[in-house]
Amino acid sequence: MSAIAVISDLHLGRRGPADSFRHDDADFLRFLDFLEGNFASVVLLGDVWETLRCRRPRAQAAELGVVRSVHPEIAARFRQPPYHYIHGNHDLVSAVVDRAPDYWATTVGKTHLYFTHGHAYDWHWQRARWLGELGSWAGGWLLRMRMRAVFKTFDKIDNRVRGARSEPERCAFQRWAVGVARSREADVIVTGHTHIGVRAEHGDKLFLNSGSCSQGEFQYLALEPSQGTFALHTTW
Repeated sequence: MSAIAVISDLHLGRRGPADSFRHDDADFLRFLDFLEGNFASVVLLGDVWETLRCRRPRAQAAELGVVRSVHPEIAARFRQPPYHYIHGNHDLVSAVVDRAPDYWATTVGKTHLYFTHGHAYDWHWQRARWLGELGSWAGGWLLRMRMRAVFKTFDKIDNRVRGARSEPERCAFQRWAVGVARSREADVIVTGHTHIGVRAEHGDKLFLNSGSCSQGEFQYLALEPSQGTFALHTTW
């Protein structure tokens, strides 16, 4: 069995108003049972843990420990095969704590696949990382203070600036990702980050986005390269 599942953007937090996960852990563990039973590999494609909404600035490492202690069974599951963990921007600290890579490249048959979260697209994560971290930290406090409407307004502005769309011809994020695929000589580029699940063909390149498993959603990609099957699912 060479099938690969991809999930991303769980944003597992310490629970409370700033936690976007919105799943009961027992229900999510049953979802993981399903993935483990049907796929040879499960890629965790970034923003698995929410560490940027920590209570104190620049306390991401401590926050990662707290969040994992709040979700111990899920954390234990993710440390074992068949999971491949690739960090995103909200769990960037795991690059140091866990030595989590920022990409995974593999070949199945004649198909070259490249997996990366996608935050490298955002200018502030490349040129002013502190600004992205500050914005996420402030967003966490807006949620704690029950100012969800304000948080959503800033979130919409951020998404608009990012230029991520589901339509291939309008999506700057997809164009960037396809450029990465060409530079890495990959046939398929798989991303997360935008929370917009997409399957889109760009000439000889295939762009995939795993959507999000936060806010109570169950979105995942099912990749079977040997059969030429690449699908986005929103239920299981």
